[in-house]
Amino acid sequence: MPRPGGRQTPEKSKDFFGSMKRLLKNLSPWKFIMVFALILAMTSAILALIAPNKLSDFTDTISKGLIPKTEKLTQISEKISNNLTEEKIASKASTIASSDVPQEDIKKFIDIFSNINTMTEEEKKSIFFQLPDTVLEYLLEDIKVDNKVISVKDQVAMFKIYSKMDGEERTENALALIDDLPKSVYDLVKPEIDMQKIKNLAIFMIILYLASSLFSFIENYSMTTVSNNFARKLRSKISSKINKLPLKYFDSHETGDVLSRVTNDVDTIAQNLNNSLATIVASVTLFLGSVIMMFVTNWVMAIAAILSSLVGFVLMFGILGNSQKYFIARQTEMGNLNGFIEEIYSGHNVVKVYNGTDKAIEDFEELNKKLYEASRKSIFLSGLMQPIMGFVGNLGYVVVCIIGALLVLNNHITFGVIVAFMIYVRLFTNPLSQIAQAMTSLQSTAAASERVFGFLDEEEMPIENVGKHLHRHKVKGNIEFKNVKFGYDKKRTIIKNFNVKVTPGQKIAIVGPTGAGKTTMVNLLMKFYDINDGEILIDGVSTKELTRENIHKLFVMVLQDTWLFEGTIKENIKFNQENIKDEEIWEVCKTVGIDHFIKTLPGGLDAKIEDNDTISSGQKQLLTIARGMVEDAPFLILDEATSNVDTRTEELVQKAMDKLTEGKTSFIIAHRLSTIKNADLILVMKEGNIIEQGSHEELMKKNGFYADLYNSQFEL
Repeated sequence: MPRPGGRQTPEKSKDFFGSMKRLLKNLSPWKFIMVFALILAMTSAILALIAPNKLSDFTDTISKGLIPKTEKLTQISEKISNNLTEEKIASKASTIASSDVPQEDIKKFIDIFSNINTMTEEEKKSIFFQLPDTVLEYLLEDIKVDNKVISVKDQVAMFKIYSKMDGEERTENALALIDDLPKSVYDLVKPEIDMQKIKNLAIFMIILYLASSLFSFIENYSMTTVSNNFARKLRSKISSKINKLPLKYFDSHETGDVLSRVTNDVDTIAQNLNNSLATIVASVTLFLGSVIMMFVTNWVMAIAAILSSLVGFVLMFGILGNSQKYFIARQTEMGNLNGFIEEIYSGHNVVKVYNGTDKAIEDFEELNKKLYEASRKSIFLSGLMQPIMGFVGNLGYVVVCIIGALLVLNNHITFGVIVAFMIYVRLFTNPLSQIAQAMTSLQSTAAASERVFGFLDEEEMPIENVGKHLHRHKVKGNIEFKNVKFGYDKKRTIIKNFNVKVTPGQKIAIVGPTGAGKTTMVNLLMKFYDINDGEILIDGVSTKELTRENIHKLFVMVLQDTWLFEGTIKENIKFNQENIKDEEIWEVCKTVGIDHFIKTLPGGLDAKIEDNDTISSGQKQLLTIARGMVEDAPFLILDEATSNVDTRTEELVQKAMDKLTEGKTSFIIAHRLSTIKNADLILVMKEGNIIEQGSHEELMKKNGFYADLYNSQFEL
């Protein structure tokens, strides 16, 4: 089974509230901008809540303007009725009898009014619609309604139309009757939209939406500014922290983990800060505000809308709970598959040589199938979320429309209230999902914050209050280890009682089996670690009295792992050095033997190194040796500098190193003992102590541990 690799399952915060509290504390320099942005987010949400009621008024104004003014018909009828009192009719009865009104119309008039005392009030109102037109012309007078005169002729025409139906029909068929009414009456009752009110509402809503959008834009800009500045500050803190951490931290933590804190974790904090805080504030405001506004508008429809939406949310949270394990499984299986692919393809040649292709494919298919199953289940369940949210919204719309229609029929609400509620349902359902997503993001933010702040809380190297300084051009080159003891932890001592004196210009070789303490001794000499006991003296001055920076300026190191960065050949050689002329660099390259290779590159010293794979291991090592020669420090450390090159290249590197060591006190760590035969002094280390020392010839004559190590290289 391949080792897990690739992407890892996201961690949850161990102390969510503690992490968020510290995060907010670190955001204090931008607290006024953040408060301002959150107030804008809340204000934008409040404006969004005002809009539905205004839209309701807008809808009602339009719908009202499409309906005939039946109340005007009633007003006209009442005014006519007030003019046609029993007294007025009685006073005109004799006039009608002597007029030129046809006798049958007079007779009908007398028959109707002879029974007026036995009629109800409703019957009295309707008798006018039964009177003949000729009689009405004698009884009626011109009337004025809303400063408009309705003549007797128009009144008679109106009575003529109304006489064809009863009162209930007149109300129900007002829209059908309106086109047949006389013009004076039509002008009063025709549908008419209040354009001034529509204009005012439209302007108000445009301003409302523009203000909401503007506030939202300013809020987003402010939070983006805060998050980016905070991320920049965090990266600066981490960069500064890296230079203050002791080497033991990097020895105990993977490089990828540190890089992840600088990049992924900081980006996670910045992105989620930019989105989550304002989203939560706006969503909570929308959610609570929509509930309040719904109950203020109509409590019956509010309860119906909330109950219909809760059904969907129960389903949604049930799916969220069940899908989480599949998402975790998918991340785990993806990590396993990525790790397997990386492992197999990095050793592709070995797989081919050992005919392991079929087994590799079989293992791949098994891992791929597991990832497929986890992905299928997680994606299927997450894919249900959108349809469910759509169902919740649509169900809410349907319930609002049904309940609203019943209330409109009973004259409890207007049509505009239904329109407002349809918007409130959307404003009610959307914030809950946004709050859930924002809380998930905040969990990731808290976890990322813990990692970043945990890194920033790591113990730093102690501040060096020292007063001595050694100038590298004045140093003679004496080094002495006096009773040095050291252990990476208190339980295990690696360097037990190390003593050695090195004179200027000596070439000191350090050999021994793995774990003997060779590299540890170099780390102590460079003050990467502080010794537990004893002293290391440089020209009689203890390293405890010198700063690390001062010590590092005294040494040149050429390591087993070559390091070239993306840049020109010149930049790589003169790394961190100023006032180095091209002639000096060419001279160093010629001394090392890398000048011919550089001349073959397009641009020579200005040739850019973009892909280190185009440069051989030996060429890389020669470039690092050239870098060391340019440094021109009095002490030199070569740590397995030839272990990664072939025999022919080793000769070139060895010659370059011999030139590099001229006039310098040198420490050479090597496993290939053939490369250090010409050393002035060979220190043989075992279990943290020097067990043998001397030249190559002297140690071979002793026929001890060194001789065994040397001869073992030539045994089959």
